[in-house]
Amino acid sequence: MSTAPVIGTLDDDDVVPPPSRRRRRREQRRAEASSSHYRGRGWTVAGYVGMALVVLLVAVPLFWILITSLKQRQDIYVRPAQWLPDPMTGENYGDVTTRIPLLAYFRNSFIITAVTSAVKIVLGVLSAYALALLRFPGRRVLFLVVIAALMVPNQITVISNYALVAQLGWRNTYQGIIIPLAGVAFGTFLMRNQFLGLPGEIIEAARLDGAGPMKLLWRVVMPMSWPTLVAFSLITVVNEWNEYLWPFLMSDDERTAPLPVGLTLLQNNEGVTNWGPVMAGTVLAMLPILVLFLFLQRQMIKGLTAGAVKS
Repeated sequence: MSTAPVIGTLDDDDVVPPPSRRRRRREQRRAEASSSHYRGRGWTVAGYVGMALVVLLVAVPLFWILITSLKQRQDIYVRPAQWLPDPMTGENYGDVTTRIPLLAYFRNSFIITAVTSAVKIVLGVLSAYALALLRFPGRRVLFLVVIAALMVPNQITVISNYALVAQLGWRNTYQGIIIPLAGVAFGTFLMRNQFLGLPGEIIEAARLDGAGPMKLLWRVVMPMSWPTLVAFSLITVVNEWNEYLWPFLMSDDERTAPLPVGLTLLQNNEGVTNWGPVMAGTVLAMLPILVLFLFLQRQMIKGLTAGAVKS
């Protein structure tokens, strides 16, 4: 009587790997985990090193400006350089207020920055809203014109703008400085992309509820675009506060010249032998922007959390 073979049975060696094979697999997994761990630590260390280099590149010049503004005149050019002022003095800050009409330059900078930034923000939001959410003939052509304007450096238009402003008799006037700077190509491009990324269902629901174009903009679109608007506002204010070339061409004295032009006039008066008042004026010029940046940064974080779309 023959015994039928058992089909489908496996030996123990086929089910459970021998100890040597299991040991090799554990060692392989351990080696892979260790290699991945070291690679992750390597990238982390490289990231910290890169961040430290960037901080040094940004912080060292700012620190040098600050300590130079606190040094006495004879200590600025000593060799080797002194990284800490000894003795520390604040006379440079008093000198800068007497050598140039600093308050007049501050006033002009505030007026030019406030008016130009307000015009740019309003025009940028309105034009971006029209290009993103309104339907009218030639919309794509206008957007291509905006993109083309971004490709043209401002320095190329300086000569033609100067000739036109001088012909109108606007030199040494606020309108001569502000109007040529009121272009909003960057703001239009930035805000348009933000508006196009908004949920279409919310926009359509607002339209079905009877919201007109302006109500749709101020009640629906802008609350959801608050972080981008704050970023756009911050970039605009910083750029206008630091604008130098065009105001330098348009202004001759403290009647309309902003603070960067005033610091240039101070440097020309002091020459290369007295950098203390110039550095003190530079520190005073940076303070308003630093305060504004800290304030807007806090508002930007609030906008990122409060402006989220809730389902």
